Amino acid sequence: MFFENMPTWQKLLWIVFVLGIFWMLEGYYALVKFRYHKWKHARTNFILLGFVMLINLIFGIITGGIFLWLDDSNFGLLQLFDLPIWIELIMAIFVLDLIAQYFVHYLLHKVKWMWRLHLIHHTDTHVDATTGTRHHPFDFIIRESFALIAVIIMGMPVAYYLFYRILSIFFTYFTHANIRLPKGLDKILSYVIVTPNMHKFHHHYQLPWTDSNYGNMLSIWDRIFGTFSYDDTKKIRYGIDIVEDDTSDKIGFQLGIPFNRSIKTKN
Repeated sequence: MFFENMPTWQKLLWIVFVLGIFWMLEGYYALVKFRYHKWKHARTNFILLGFVMLINLIFGIITGGIFLWLDDSNFGLLQLFDLPIWIELIMAIFVLDLIAQYFVHYLLHKVKWMWRLHLIHHTDTHVDATTGTRHHPFDFIIRESFALIAVIIMGMPVAYYLFYRILSIFFTYFTHANIRLPKGLDKILSYVIVTPNMHKFHHHYQLPWTDSNYGNMLSIWDRIFGTFSYDDTKKIRYGIDIVEDDTSDKIGFQLGIPFNRSIKTKN
């Protein structure tokens, strides 16, 4: 498959392309008319992205080793059946979306030490496409570890995993983008996939919305497990109620949040 041989520069180009498209769309079809310095805000999130990309290089080596082992061992659920490629691919995407996105995201909100790492993603007071890159490096390590667990359980080939990553990048920027879809269209799409409006409730500054809509690509997990929310987006206020709004773009403060005991978490 093409994705199995996709060079790193093409993956990076895909990130830049998708982020750039939604960055531009925000200027014409904004959901919220922010009064902020867009580039200054983006700088904080891009610095965090830089840390994540460095860690990704290390995980790339680990991931490569796991796929070599899977090729030799024939380990995993997909090795037990002789199924058409398209069915295997759909199964792989479903399992990755459930374990590496919904489930780990749920844990990041419910386990105290994980929540402290994940807080950085929620302290953004101007949610836009760049917010999708806003993760503490240790938060990213946890997410990638769960993705590898899903890979091992399924015993999937690297091509399936890379295809999932490409889809995941698109949805990450799509759901965080400050774009306004027609309300009817957004609501209809939310029955199957995570939409911009749907995910924005997750970035509301208070419970219970903060602890809802954990999905990344498929909205079915939130519907199945009772964590789905949908309301009027005008009620949303971004940020998190346990961290001061004016610290949102202070990179040093943000990186120190997990270790800042003056910040009292809900857990």
